Amino acid sequence: MNPDIPLQLLGGISARVFLRDYWQKKPLLIRQALPDFQSPIDADELAGLALEEEVESRLIIENGERPWEMRRGPFAEDEFSKLPERDWTLLVQAVDQFVPEVAELLENFRFLPSWRIDDVMISFAAPGGSVGPHFDNYDVFLLQGHGKRNWKIGQMCDSESPLLEHADLRILKDFQATEEWTLEPGDMLYLPPRLAHCGVAVDDCLTYSVGFRAPSAAEVLTHFTDFLSQFLPDEERYSDANAQPVSDPHQIQHDALDRLKSLLAEHMSDERLLLTWFGQFMTEPRYPEMVVGPELEEDELFSSLEQGAVLIRNPSARLAWSEVDEDLLLFASGQSRLLPGNLRDLLKLICAADALHTENLGPWLADEQGRNLLCELVKQGSLGFADE
Repeated sequence: MNPDIPLQLLGGISARVFLRDYWQKKPLLIRQALPDFQSPIDADELAGLALEEEVESRLIIENGERPWEMRRGPFAEDEFSKLPERDWTLLVQAVDQFVPEVAELLENFRFLPSWRIDDVMISFAAPGGSVGPHFDNYDVFLLQGHGKRNWKIGQMCDSESPLLEHADLRILKDFQATEEWTLEPGDMLYLPPRLAHCGVAVDDCLTYSVGFRAPSAAEVLTHFTDFLSQFLPDEERYSDANAQPVSDPHQIQHDALDRLKSLLAEHMSDERLLLTWFGQFMTEPRYPEMVVGPELEEDELFSSLEQGAVLIRNPSARLAWSEVDEDLLLFASGQSRLLPGNLRDLLKLICAADALHTENLGPWLADEQGRNLLCELVKQGSLGFADE
């Protein structure tokens, strides 16, 4: 994708201009980002997903048994028939992992790293339905799929912003609206992190939320140090060789902190380990239990391919790759594998192609390392046969 070509999705500006002027800076309203958009899923189908055990869903009823009542799925089918006529919202997470046509929408956002995209949440709201004024700590694109929704945006927020007392929802106590728009199907609103916003359904409506992964500093430090500790021997400890006599044995001298910082810096600055951890962390599947592959022999896999079988990415899997000196690292659903540089084109194909078959795999079917990699990804569950 040429980053300087104007995009309808971004209201006629280029990806480069959007990233420079709007991304993580300020909101952008885009009328008809996807002209004549027809939602690939309707309200009944969304409700059907919310009945399933493996699907993460919530119901928020503004005037339920208590203000802003929240119920977690899976739901019983008759639960929807008991809902009031207005002021409630059904939210279903990661619909892109269950409905291929929804996953295809993400192709419109390939000017951003795919490993940054979290999921596509879809909400259905009855008239007046809302989740209250709130803010997110990540970027989000809000695409109107059906009906109309009124959006108001307000102030920038942080962890100190006052919230209503609620066990499950982070609803702002003080929402200061600054702008307001009503979105129709195909319209889209981009919101940067921490910007207060509130959406209210004008009529029965579906809204698509494309959210992005943004690990907190606390998550990075906690998870990376846990990962790093696996590679450190027990005998590697704080040491103070060449220490000088102390005048007060109870005082912690600043040279002790210097030694401690040196110990930490030696390992925290290991770029290869940092990259390995980051790639694994950012490709961890939302639902790991859905990334499970079969036990099969390599000959069995390639015999199937030669007979016309097609491999596709598991909708719950995440793939990315990077360079390490002259080698490559493939990240697949929270795992990593070091590979030789000559497999670069195969890695790019695996990560980007909608399907893998004899025609596009071509010479890789005769490459021992390439064959082994494909087999491992199928056994891991990141790739699977299309007919399954």
